Amino acid sequence: MSLTEVPGLTGIRRRLLALARRLRQAAKTEVYAFWRRRAVRPRMVLYESFAGNGMLCNPEAIFRALLADPEFGDLTHVWVLTSRRENPAVAREFSGSHSVRFVRPGTFGYFRALATAGFLVNNATFPTEFGKRGGQVYLNTWHGTPLKRMGFDIGDPATRVANVIRNLLSADFLLSASPFMTEHLYEDAHRLGNIYPGRIIEEGYPRIDRQFMDEPSVAAARAGLEAGGLALHGRRIILYAPTWKGTSFSRPEYDISELVSRIDQLESQIDTTKYVVLLKTHQVVHRFAADIPGLRDRVVPNEIPSNVILGVTDVLVTDYSSIFFDFLATGRPIFFLTPDLADYSGYRGLYIEPELWPGPVVPNVTQLAGAINDFDHGGVDDRVASNYREMQARFVAREDGSATQRILDIVFRGKPEGYAVAPLPGDGRRRILIAAGNMRPGAITAELIALLEKIDHSRFDVSVIFPPLRSRPVLDQQRLLHPRVRQFARVGGMNGSKLALARLRSTGAASVRSGARPRTPLRSGDLWRDEWDRCFGSAAFDFTLDFAGTSPFWATLMLQSPDSERSIWLRDDPVAAVAEDASSDRPGVGDTERDVLYDAYDRLVSPSPPQHPSLRPVAVAEPVIGGASILARAALPTEQHDGDAALPDWLGDEGSGAATAVDRIFVSLGRLTVENDPVRLVRAFAVVHAAVPASRLLVVGDGPLASILGAELVALGLTEVVALVGYRTNPFALLAQADCVVFAAGGARTARVLGEARVLGLPVVRVIGPEPGVAPLSGILEVPADDRALAEGMLEFLAGRVGTSSIDWIAHDDRAIGMFYRAIGAITDE
Repeated sequence: MSLTEVPGLTGIRRRLLALARRLRQAAKTEVYAFWRRRAVRPRMVLYESFAGNGMLCNPEAIFRALLADPEFGDLTHVWVLTSRRENPAVAREFSGSHSVRFVRPGTFGYFRALATAGFLVNNATFPTEFGKRGGQVYLNTWHGTPLKRMGFDIGDPATRVANVIRNLLSADFLLSASPFMTEHLYEDAHRLGNIYPGRIIEEGYPRIDRQFMDEPSVAAARAGLEAGGLALHGRRIILYAPTWKGTSFSRPEYDISELVSRIDQLESQIDTTKYVVLLKTHQVVHRFAADIPGLRDRVVPNEIPSNVILGVTDVLVTDYSSIFFDFLATGRPIFFLTPDLADYSGYRGLYIEPELWPGPVVPNVTQLAGAINDFDHGGVDDRVASNYREMQARFVAREDGSATQRILDIVFRGKPEGYAVAPLPGDGRRRILIAAGNMRPGAITAELIALLEKIDHSRFDVSVIFPPLRSRPVLDQQRLLHPRVRQFARVGGMNGSKLALARLRSTGAASVRSGARPRTPLRSGDLWRDEWDRCFGSAAFDFTLDFAGTSPFWATLMLQSPDSERSIWLRDDPVAAVAEDASSDRPGVGDTERDVLYDAYDRLVSPSPPQHPSLRPVAVAEPVIGGASILARAALPTEQHDGDAALPDWLGDEGSGAATAVDRIFVSLGRLTVENDPVRLVRAFAVVHAAVPASRLLVVGDGPLASILGAELVALGLTEVVALVGYRTNPFALLAQADCVVFAAGGARTARVLGEARVLGLPVVRVIGPEPGVAPLSGILEVPADDRALAEGMLEFLAGRVGTSSIDWIAHDDRAIGMFYRAIGAITDE
């Protein structure tokens, strides 16, 4: 028996590995915190390309220009490289250099350089720990003009783009190859307009300078390819450079096998005495492709910059890769091999339609070979030539071989005068940032979704921030947010030593107010301000709101926003007050400290008239109901997703209205928690069903009492007439099939669902809560908080003595949005 087969040993090994990972992460945190307290080194430059995958792209071009310029001879250059072994030429070139050194991503040396380098240059993103310090200058060059839709333009969840947006907002300069890239990548896909105060540089792409080669440079580049094992034999180069379209970065074998097949087919149909076909893989694929039989002598070494290869390429073949934008500067032919064009453009989306591309677009290798052969004999047709000229003027007008020197002037010499350097244009809308809470389904999240639907987005630029939860219910709620709302997911944790963070937790609200506030000096204020900068970079907002009002962490973070009007929602419901999950880096506060938090805000807002006296004015902003969305979703068919509980047969056809197989269906919507008392509900329904056997109960929602409730149904013999359907993406489709809404508990926690039921015109039976009742409202019956009274209320409905409820939700929402604007100070009463 091997050691791995010893019972229990695998579990022990897993726990030990997890402990080792935590210890390494804790050590990195301490190192980064230590060096963040040390002085920034203004003559050090840190470069990173594709997370350390090589000395590549724009950072490489900038690095070599700085290295060659005597004016910058005092600079220390630190390159992030995952592996020197995979970059042997680079390692050899700088092995004896005193000014160039290498660090591996995630190491102590990496975090030291990240914390202290005066200049930071990246073509993608630094890790989630990164927060730019005062005295650091961050240039983000990105890595190409996008053809494929990106970021929010393809509906990416906020968690997927969170670190990208963080990095872009932290940058002092963003490099753009053209106005098209500025608009589509920065303004649209990543929603930087109005909130990014840095500057966009539209002076060309440094990496494209590498394509402007004299004859010795061309000869040297071809020699480098041959030294890497590629047999050119004096032939012209066809470079096949497809984008990565796989589903798994760790197992891209299927994609690679397709590449081998296509190259074989192409070579069999062209003149291989004249052409050699080389493959330039995506960064993700290269390490797998280099050792695949049939590709070893065709794959361009990853350490050779792409634009050096483009400089010696005679014909480019690609699909949706942004590499073709760079190649436009050469004036040489481009062909597009897109066998999956319809599927890919439908799934991912394209910024430019294929009929405008600067080359023939073909669906298979046979047609590609024919197009290349035709080009050899007669060139391209007039339409393709016209497209090519138009795209050159649109995308590479500034590519003259000197873009790098212009970037050095702007960023490293601090001389932007006379260059195309400007902030993103704003549209004049006032900017609102809202801390949304955890975005789990519930009253607060539903209120927020309805509010964001009602806000006038032509007047206000709205952002929300929430934790990086990725459960299906949370992602469902995020998808319901208004499409013009900018979504931030807070990834990573607070920077600081473990001791400093522990001290921060123990001091509680003593450090909640921003250092920009003159009222009170703060202990640990730097940690909070660092966290604001880490999350939002240099973004600016006019109004910051803690809408959830349940987490001291979010309440404190929102106070760090400089020069904004700050508001916090008062949530009196003790259940809601503990709804936000705690995190190890989130300091908590007690009741006294919560009062201090409230005192630090400019405005206190309550969703209902306060039940207790306050020393400060409290604005009332009734929640928006969002009736239009409720009615629209109620009209949709009932959806059934993987993992959903089966719907009962007695519910009727999906989306067809109330079932006819039973007399009446009661429905309850909410979390299965002690506070909502679902056990009382099923006990009461047992009485109702005994009296009216054709009655049924639908329980929508999940929670900690789900198993207990299931056991209670078995004990009461109700499993065939009570359906626990769990969480549903669209609960309103089920509500629309029911006849009466029933609540086994009262209080503010039921107010939201009560409003939704009234929009749908459903009768309501609910337990009286501690707040003033709503019995005078038509269609709502309130009963005492016991099983018998609840059962009698449900029987009252079955007897026809509870009418339909209603609400003028349009008038309510018009009033509610005005209350919201006034509550946060966005408008004032004359």
